Amino acid sequence: MFDTIDDTARRLEAAGYLPSREIATTVFLADRMEKPLLVEGPAGVGKTELALAFARASGRELIRLQCYEGLDEAKALYEWEYAKQLLYTQLLRDRIGAAVAGAPTLAEAADRIAAEGNVFFSERFLLPRPVLRAITSPVPSLLLIDEVDKADPELEAFLLEILSDWAVTVPELGTLRAKVVPRVVLTSNASRELSDALRRRCLHLHLDHPTQARELAIVRARVPEASEALARQVVAAAARLRGMDLRKSPSVAETLDWARALLVLGAEVLDARTLSDTLDVVLKHQADAERVRARPAEVLG
Repeated sequence: MFDTIDDTARRLEAAGYLPSREIATTVFLADRMEKPLLVEGPAGVGKTELALAFARASGRELIRLQCYEGLDEAKALYEWEYAKQLLYTQLLRDRIGAAVAGAPTLAEAADRIAAEGNVFFSERFLLPRPVLRAITSPVPSLLLIDEVDKADPELEAFLLEILSDWAVTVPELGTLRAKVVPRVVLTSNASRELSDALRRRCLHLHLDHPTQARELAIVRARVPEASEALARQVVAAAARLRGMDLRKSPSVAETLDWARALLVLGAEVLDARTLSDTLDVVLKHQADAERVRARPAEVLG
């Protein structure tokens, strides 16, 4: 558990994430209040990285659920290991035969087998998926529900019970409650609107592309070999690229890759030639790269 907001900021920074005061405050509150944290913003602004740093900074085991269209409750919660159940059934067929021996009717034989049904629907045959793993974890954990907006709305309804009661119901076993309340971080690129019910249960944090001053601090921390002049040029150029009408603006991760690529090439400054040579590192669509190559002065300033 974090002690103060300043302690949260220091530990997040030690975990490789440079937070603003707002970010550190929200993470501190999510931890202390045991509230899920919904982090929204465009792709590439560090939402997932914040969750990873939260887990490292708080010493929690990271459990990740990557969302996608068609993700259902079974894949998020648990599945029965049917192959294992079948194997045990085959191994125990003699005992099963003994259990139904002498039954005068099929109905009574079925009742005898049903009485032993829990043998094959016990935790021995339960295959926990990320949500159940987080709920039943005996150690502190952080459940990252990544890109929840890509999942179907039905998954949100399923998550509401989990986030409200920290419990899940397995029909064959009953209700399983959290031994240690996990921390939960949900990320969203806002590809669809999330329900108000889900939002009410979460603290909310919106991340956008950082200011130039903060991005420069990130580059200094993550690419310390870059000279001050080169770091400033790369950050300023990335900011100008984001101001252009591109199909995909560069993320912070791509700014860092750009700085590292220039170091590998031995570039001391970002000029028109190195800009043209390295645009494919920072821009991921050919149309964007061609447009920028035709207007280098807009990027170089």
